[in-house]
Amino acid sequence: MTTSPIRCPWPREDPQYVAYHDDEWGVPEYDSRALWEKLVLDGFQAGLAWITILRKRDNFRAAFDGFDPEKVARYGEKDRARLMADAGIIRSNAKIDMAINGAKLFLDMRDRGEDFSEFCWGFMPQGRPLQNRFTPESGIPTQTELALEVSRALKKKGFKFVGPVIVYAWMEAVGMVNDHLTTCFRHAEVEAMGKSR
Repeated sequence: MTTSPIRCPWPREDPQYVAYHDDEWGVPEYDSRALWEKLVLDGFQAGLAWITILRKRDNFRAAFDGFDPEKVARYGEKDRARLMADAGIIRSNAKIDMAINGAKLFLDMRDRGEDFSEFCWGFMPQGRPLQNRFTPESGIPTQTELALEVSRALKKKGFKFVGPVIVYAWMEAVGMVNDHLTTCFRHAEVEAMGKSR
């Protein structure tokens, strides 16, 4: 009889959530486009549970041309109408505009020689993930001073739906911080990934 590994409690028994926790959450991401995609998806999550977005992620990718900033930045009223009619995603004018505007900002940064990944990871000491040591007893914060700093910097550039709670969830997801509980089997694995860069 095999025993299940000890995980963080939040994936519960949902197979899609468990797979996300075991394979993606907390893995350091350095690709600029992928970091931007995740930031957009976390923006769409505002006011919702992440599992809602996770279940619709493939639909989002199809609807937003694979989150290709070049394509999304050119979206006009016809595309906005198409997205608002798409039941496979979260239909919100403000969030759709956030994604389109974010693509334009992403490209503007790139065109001015500022890499999105370097900008994001520039907030981290030596560009490496923070290795937190949270336990079931200590709990995990929903935001930190660092998340507030990153949030302010993103807002200053014009990004929307980037409050400190959303930004911290994004930082956890893309591995800027390792918030797997120390009791979780993924904590040590993710920690090793962060040290290997």
